[in-house]
Amino acid sequence: MKPTNAGMSPWIRALLAGAAVIGGCAAMSDTQCRSADWYEVGYRDAIFGLQPQDGVYAHQCAGASVDLARYVQGWREGKWEFDSRMRKD
Repeated sequence: MKPTNAGMSPWIRALLAGAAVIGGCAAMSDTQCRSADWYEVGYRDAIFGLQPQDGVYAHQCAGASVDLARYVQGWREGKWEFDSRMRKD
């Protein structure tokens, strides 16, 4: 019999996904920092249930320009999507 996650709480699934993302995150290179779509980075962080990581990226990308306004915009929209998905389950 295969185990399933059908009965798993949405919050537990979100926490597991977030842990996988955080555990798998590597520091961004200078090239990645300079070419990042900061809206998408923020959206992705929020959709995985992460708190805003703008301070982390600002530190990692100290030599590159981080568009914090676009990051926050993406994070807010991703957070709205994340919250609406959690309400449906």
